[in-house]
Amino acid sequence: MAPLLALGLAGCGGGGGGGSSPPPVVTPALPSVDVSSVAAADPGSALPAGWQHGAFMEIFVRSYADSDGNGMGDLKGLISKLDYLQALGVKGLWLMPVTVSQDGDHGYAVVNYRDIESAYGSLADLDELLRQAHARGIGVILDYVMNHSAAQNPLFLNSRDSTSNPYRNWYVWQATAPAGWSVYGGNPWRTTTTGAYYAAFSDTMPEFNLTNGDVVAYHQSNLRFWLNRGVDGFRFDAVGNLVENGPTAWLDQPQNYTLMQGMQSLVAGYAQRYMVCEAPDDPQGFGQSTACGAAFAFDLRGNILAAAAGDASAAQKVADYYKTAPAGMASLLANHDSFAGARVWDQLGGDAVRYKLAAATYLLLPGTPFIYYGEEVGMAGGSGLSGDAALRSPMSWSASTSNGGFTSGTPYRALAANVASNNVAVETADPASLLNFYKAMLALRNGVPALAAGDYTQASSSGALLQFQRSSAGSKALVLINYGSAAATAGVASLGANASLKSLYPSGAADATADASGQASISVPAQSLRVFQVNP
Repeated sequence: MAPLLALGLAGCGGGGGGGSSPPPVVTPALPSVDVSSVAAADPGSALPAGWQHGAFMEIFVRSYADSDGNGMGDLKGLISKLDYLQALGVKGLWLMPVTVSQDGDHGYAVVNYRDIESAYGSLADLDELLRQAHARGIGVILDYVMNHSAAQNPLFLNSRDSTSNPYRNWYVWQATAPAGWSVYGGNPWRTTTTGAYYAAFSDTMPEFNLTNGDVVAYHQSNLRFWLNRGVDGFRFDAVGNLVENGPTAWLDQPQNYTLMQGMQSLVAGYAQRYMVCEAPDDPQGFGQSTACGAAFAFDLRGNILAAAAGDASAAQKVADYYKTAPAGMASLLANHDSFAGARVWDQLGGDAVRYKLAAATYLLLPGTPFIYYGEEVGMAGGSGLSGDAALRSPMSWSASTSNGGFTSGTPYRALAANVASNNVAVETADPASLLNFYKAMLALRNGVPALAAGDYTQASSSGALLQFQRSSAGSKALVLINYGSAAATAGVASLGANASLKSLYPSGAADATADASGQASISVPAQSLRVFQVNP
């Protein structure tokens, strides 16, 4: 924003002589702000109990489905794909930011926390998405950015105007930029004519002062605004960055955990809601009940992919993870950020067999799995793109190399490099496809209570062979995954005397039986998966 300009107005002379008065200064009006308090008014939940234990799909609305042919995805386009998502077996949707933004792309520079980006539609369109998703048993959570706003947000425009502006203390300011700071390799302090503000990610994303109770109350009202409309919860962005205590104390500060515990309490005051946090530097710390209660398992992701590639030491780390990690961790293979790696297809070199093993692992482990849109068909990175843009290409619905079935017009961004081979239309017709494998895994998770929300026991690995058991009231399952290039035999214990093991996957595979001591020996072919229902 350029410095405000003073407009000089010529005075009207009258009478005799005398000096002229200095021209008055007219300051252009600052934008109004809406920080009105929103009280809780829970509309209840139409979703089935335990919906949040099913798999979520992370969706970038801009790249998912275009309803009007302008080359950009929108909420109506997403609504048109709900039957597909339901058939896939998804139980929740995480929408990357859909509020009004400055960046006009990823959405994390929020201009208005209480309205929808016009390119995506309207509040009425969001209401219709909620209605139709709920009718299919699918919850919808929104991305919420509490750490920073857009530089064009009216709150920041007021804060920046002068040191006496009532919203000055809503952001992090210093009279001059302090020395000695380096955040993500750069200086986070941005100098203006009224002082220096803190913005670690970009000068377009100034950071809120979350030690100011009024700012926290504002965000709480924003959350209630959406919860009152029937939104089913939130994914919180960058929770490790909320408070800065100095040049070496700007990440994962103690106040951050307390702030997020307060947000967790607010969300829990509504029926059947869910929240999860992005905290790459301390996922298990923020996953505790004393903070977010759920966080993405970035510390598991890489080991799953390495295990799928045959790394025996990684398989052991996968086996051990949920022995100590909070049960509510949210697992993933990749997402919209390049720090989490390339598209899974690219990370695994297009090896569909390894890809299926990785998918089976995180879809059948404890926690809540998050599928990144297009992952289920093996989308590659965007053709000719790099960085985050390569991860956010339009969804591959068809084999068309001109529009991928995403739009009737021209896509706003390059399509996936493998759109002709890896797309919904082609893979729906192929029983051995990635898409049908994902459907099979989600059918297991949704159909076997132990795999949706059961405990986690007898987890171990032997070489590249992983085994674990999951059980809940009246349901017990055994999962065996052989990441190795040779067949292996699993020695399984604690099944129960003479227990019957009914084969659930793959189709047509033999059943098994435990002996009188509750043990069984089961052969698992190379690079394959066995899933059993354990009956007493």
